[in-house]
Parts: sequence; C-alpha cells; structure tokens
Amino acid sequence: MKNLIKSILTVMAVAFTITTSAQEAEKNYDQGFRLGIGISGGLPLDDPYDFNLGADARLQYDLSKKYSITFTTGFSNFFVSGDDNDLGYIPAKAGFKAFVLKDQLYLMGEVGAAFAVTNGYDKTSLILSPTIGYATSAIDISLRYEHFNDFPVLDGASVDTGLGLISLRIAYGFKL
Repeated sequence: MKNLIKSILTVMAVAFTITTSAQEAEKNYDQGFRLGIGISGGLPLDDPYDFNLGADARLQYDLSKKYSITFTTGFSNFFVSGDDNDLGYIPAKAGFKAFVLKDQLYLMGEVGAAFAVTNGYDKTSLILSPTIGYATSAIDISLRYEHFNDFPVLDGASVDTGLGLISLRIAYGFKL
C-alpha cells in the first residue's frame, strides 16, 4: 500500500513539474475559457440499444497551449425499437485534455455521471470516457468511447449493467 501511495505521489509530482515548466515556457500564452457547442451520434455496443444521438456544451479552460481542463454537459438519448423504451440522460463530466501533435490532435479523458431522465428510469450511472480528437480555432471533431457502469443491457435472456458506446462528436468552439 505504501508503494502504491509513493507511486501516485511521484506521478503527481512529475505531472506538476511538467505543467509548471510548460506554463513558464509559454509566459505569453493567453489563458482563458472556450465554449464548444456540439452534436454527437454513436453506436451502442450492447443490446437492446440501436443508436445514440445527443447535443452538448463543453466549457474548456486552457491552462497552457497544450493542456486544458473541461466540463461537459448536455442531453443524449439511447434509442430502442418499440414504444417508450428509449433511455434519455443528462451527462455531467469533468476532464483533462492534452494536445499531442501540432496543437491540433488531442487526447482527453473525462469522468462523470449520467442522470437518466426518461421513461421512469431513475438510475444515475458513472461515465468513463477516453477521447481522441482534432481541433482548430473553431472546429472540433472527436471520436470517443463511453462506458456507463449502471445502465441496463441485455445479456442473452437476462438484464445486466455496463453499457458501452462509440460516438463521433462535431462541435463549433470559440473563446469567451
């Protein structure tokens, strides 16, 4: 256990040093907020869901030219064949974005909650979401995998939890 704590503290210290060094090297960089408005569509990896559509808003604070923190929310819906089977939810995610190639290609990780809001389903699920994307000063296109720990899926004849989703997001972004 002590080794695990030491390892975590070492990783945090290295990350802090890298971030501090990057900020010192970019003293003239104008830190600030950006807002992105996006739409997304995706394919659920589990039954009974057919597809997913959503819209979101992402607030981003640029720590440096290469690193940002994000907060994303919106509304998305898992569509299911039949009447009154859809699962609509409001995601609330916080994340860290790192630009890795020419300040346009980025990797991002988000974690948060999905609040179910349709058809009397009242579970809240943990969301884990790794993302790869490409951004310019106005356009952001990304591909992400999302895992919902507590949303129901069909596993053969039984109902289980743990829904996966692969989704494409296209957004317009601007400085605030």
